[in-house]
Amino acid sequence: MSKSEKLLVGPRLRRLRMSLGLTQTRMAEDLGISTSYLNLMERNQRALSAKVLVRMAEIYDFNISEFTGQGDAHLVAEVYDVLRDPQFKNMPVSKSEAEDFVGSSPDAARALLHLYQRNRELARRTEGMAADREKVELLGESAEAVESVRRFIHGARNFFPELDAQAEALSKELALHRNEPHAALTERLKDRHDIRVRIVPLDIMPRMLRYFDQHSKRINLSELLRRSGRRFQLAFQIGLLEHRNLIDEVIEAANLPSKEAAGLARTSLANYFAAAVLMPYGRFLKDAESTRYDIDLLSSRYGTSFEQVAHRLTTLQRPDARGIPFFFVRIDVAGNVSKRFSSGRFHFSAHGGACPLWNIHQCFQDPGQVHTQIVELPDDTRYFTISKMVSRSGQTHNQPAQKLAIGLGCDLNYAPRLIYARKYNLDAPQPTPIGINCYVCERQNCTQRAYAPLNKTLQFDERARGMSIYSFGD
Repeated sequence: MSKSEKLLVGPRLRRLRMSLGLTQTRMAEDLGISTSYLNLMERNQRALSAKVLVRMAEIYDFNISEFTGQGDAHLVAEVYDVLRDPQFKNMPVSKSEAEDFVGSSPDAARALLHLYQRNRELARRTEGMAADREKVELLGESAEAVESVRRFIHGARNFFPELDAQAEALSKELALHRNEPHAALTERLKDRHDIRVRIVPLDIMPRMLRYFDQHSKRINLSELLRRSGRRFQLAFQIGLLEHRNLIDEVIEAANLPSKEAAGLARTSLANYFAAAVLMPYGRFLKDAESTRYDIDLLSSRYGTSFEQVAHRLTTLQRPDARGIPFFFVRIDVAGNVSKRFSSGRFHFSAHGGACPLWNIHQCFQDPGQVHTQIVELPDDTRYFTISKMVSRSGQTHNQPAQKLAIGLGCDLNYAPRLIYARKYNLDAPQPTPIGINCYVCERQNCTQRAYAPLNKTLQFDERARGMSIYSFGD
């Protein structure tokens, strides 16, 4: 934001003042402006200048991007996604109207999302009652738990400072930058908790990768686990043993709707802790910047997997030491999205998988190759993406390993900081137009369209056949 740029953020300004317990007179005195001018700004009859905004940030110590609404991009995208549901097709709402709604009443916007999600779960259960009521209700509860944990992590921007601090302290105490991590973590378990680690053959533990036998005080790790996986599982277990109270405090503050959701969140946060131990914040961020975010090099340096490094890169959101705000997605060969995080503006729809025009799908044809691409979404935002196929632990002659594509991306403005962008002319980029996915994409005549958009009325002309079988009005 330039110093000459001005903003109409009256409702936010009033909410900030009320949250601080200040009168208009007191805030005006703090900012060195008149009470009448502040009153006009709160009613959006005067714009908030960059000079006044910077002064406010200095006095009241808040994040400018969050106050100005740049941090609301995810919420806007989710609200806009909901309002494109077919049930609203006779009440079209523009992207700018969704932005106005979120800007003036973010809590109301979140309430709308919550109500919509509850309505979807109720519809799912009602539709299936006649077939198998008990099974559908269980499915609905599980889906709600997964979605509530996703919203919880998303709301925290996938950054949990208390866990990061404890993990960084443990990494330093164990000197993981010098010592072999598996040995150091094993010794920690033995010395601090009297727990021993054993690598067991497949025939003894055929369906598990890790099992903690509390009675015999032993952690069994499958021989199928790769070195990076073994380290991660040990760090995960240490997180639950030494910081379960902290993890539970974070979960309690999240006010999740069920024990199932709390259990999933506990596993997610223990995974977060494990990654933060193996890739401690300060050192990892420094190395990420110095290597220009070379994921394979970072993977070799820290003895972690490509997926673990890519996921960790989405968590570098400490206010005084931020990394690039990446988004992360993991898909299988069928296009199902099994994991997604975003600390940037990129939005993942609640409907369907990823756009077929995104070259993340080509990863399955070129194992081991890193694929890059500049993409442009329908709202004209542009992103630089990095994708690679990985295989999970567990491969034997009779059972091939699961193959997954890992996608990482960021706003195109950050691309100059990436080693992967060297071959691109970023001054004159040529992005590939993609959508979030077919269900919510409104691009006409797409050769890769698999489904009709949810919020459009299909049109049929027997005389003509377009690039796609689905034709619809604007």
